[in-house]
Amino acid sequence: MTIYMVDRDLPGIDLDGLSGAQKAAIETARRFREAGKEVRYIRSTFVPGEAHCMCLFEASTPEVVREVNEEAGLPFTRIVEAMDLAP
Repeated sequence: MTIYMVDRDLPGIDLDGLSGAQKAAIETARRFREAGKEVRYIRSTFVPGEAHCMCLFEASTPEVVREVNEEAGLPFTRIVEAMDLAP
């Protein structure tokens, strides 16, 4: 599977909002997996000074990542293939 980064602009979001968005991404990806779609939420990084969030998903296609985010009601500006360089 491929790693995809989802870019989000989240002006005015607070810690509770971030937590809720992350839970929605995790839960929706889980439901999609149970329905047979290959997708997994990996993690998010939030830049408070820019109200910018980058979320990583592992999935079979960028379309399934789009579907997960739309179903979860999470705004995004783009979905692009990425490389997760964690040690």
